[in-house]
Amino acid sequence: MAAPAILVLADGSVFRGFSFGAPGTAIGEVVFNTGMTGYQEVLTDPSYCGQIVTFTYPELGNTGITPEDDESDRPHVRGAIARNICTVPSNWRSRQSLPDYLSAHRIPGIYGIDTRALTRKIRTVGAMNGGISTEILDPLQLLQEVLAAPSMQGQNLANMVSTRTPYEWTEPTPPAWEFRPPVTPEEPPLTVVALDFGVKRNILRRLASYGCRVIVVPSDTPAETVLSYNPDGIFLSNGPGDPAAVVEGIETARQLLAAQRPMFGICLGHQLLGLSLGAETFKLKFGHRGLNQPAGLTREVEITSQNHGFAISKESLEKTPVAVTHLNLNDKTIAGLKHQTLPIFSVQYHPEASPGPHDADYLFGEFVAQMRAYRQQHPRPSATG
Repeated sequence: MAAPAILVLADGSVFRGFSFGAPGTAIGEVVFNTGMTGYQEVLTDPSYCGQIVTFTYPELGNTGITPEDDESDRPHVRGAIARNICTVPSNWRSRQSLPDYLSAHRIPGIYGIDTRALTRKIRTVGAMNGGISTEILDPLQLLQEVLAAPSMQGQNLANMVSTRTPYEWTEPTPPAWEFRPPVTPEEPPLTVVALDFGVKRNILRRLASYGCRVIVVPSDTPAETVLSYNPDGIFLSNGPGDPAAVVEGIETARQLLAAQRPMFGICLGHQLLGLSLGAETFKLKFGHRGLNQPAGLTREVEITSQNHGFAISKESLEKTPVAVTHLNLNDKTIAGLKHQTLPIFSVQYHPEASPGPHDADYLFGEFVAQMRAYRQQHPRPSATG
C-alpha cells in the first residue's frame, strides 16, 4: 500500500493522495503540462527548475525511463503530480520505472488526486506555489511552509542550472530519430556559441545535425569572451525563472547586439533578446506548457512544444527595432520576433520538438543560412596566410 501524501496550494486548497517517488516535502510553483507523451523529457528539462508539474494525461510511467531520452543530467522539477502511476512499465527501451527514478533523485510525487480539478483551479486562479509532502500531513502546517516560499516572479534560476565550465557539444540527433535529409556542413564548420541558461540536449543535437560546431558556455559568460571564439552565430537557450531577473544575461545580449552577428534565441533566450532590445516581460496567468500549442501569424500555423510562464509585452515593442513573426494562437501573446535590420530572431517555443512535433525545425535551417551569409560577408583569415 502506498504511503499517504498531500498537496496544499497557496490559496489553502488541499488534495489528498498517495506517494510515488521519494518521501519528503517539496515546495515550488505548481503548473500543468498538457502533453500526452514525453514525461521524461519534461522532468529533465531545466526550464522546470523550481516547479511542481501536474501532468494532465491521466496515467504516467507506462514507458518507464530510458537514459537516452534525458534532456539533461538529472530531473529538475521539484515534484510531480499525476492521476495514476504505472509501476511496471512496458517498453523494450525502458531501464527503470518512473517511481524508482524519482526516488533515486530524491524527488517527491503525489498520485491519486483529481488532476482535472487541479488544472481547472490553476487555469482559473493562476499558477501559484504549493507543497507536496509525505511527512507533513497537517494541511495548515504545510500551508505555512508554502506561504514562506518565494514567488517565481523575481527569481533568477538560470544560474542554478547552467553549466559551470565551457564545453564543446558534438553529438547530432541519432540516426534512428533523424527526420530531415543529411546536411552538408560548411568547411570549416560554422561555429555557434550557445549561452546556456538551461539548455536541453536535443537543442544542441539539432545544431550539431545542421553541421555546426557548438561551444556551450555558462550563462554569466561576458560578451567579450563569447566573441573571443569568433563565432559565426550566437545562440541563447531556454531556461527557468523570471527573465527580467537574469540581469547579466540581458546585459550580455545587449552588448552582443553591437557585434551584428547572427543570433537565435528560444524561450528564455527569446525573452532575454527582447529585454536587451528595450521590450518588457510579464508573468502569464498559468503559462504555456505542452506540445500542442499553435503558433503563427498569417496563413501558416505551427504546432509547437512550449514551456514558459512569462511573455514579452506586445505594447512594449512599439519603440523597438523588431517585428512580430509569431503569436501564440490560443491567447495572442508574442511567440516570435525578428530584428528589422540585423540577422537576429527568436521564438518563445522549443523548435527541437522534444517532446513535440517537428513543425518548427526549419528555424535551425534559417539560423544556419544567416550564419552562412555572415561568413561570406566576413571571410575568415586563411590558415596559410
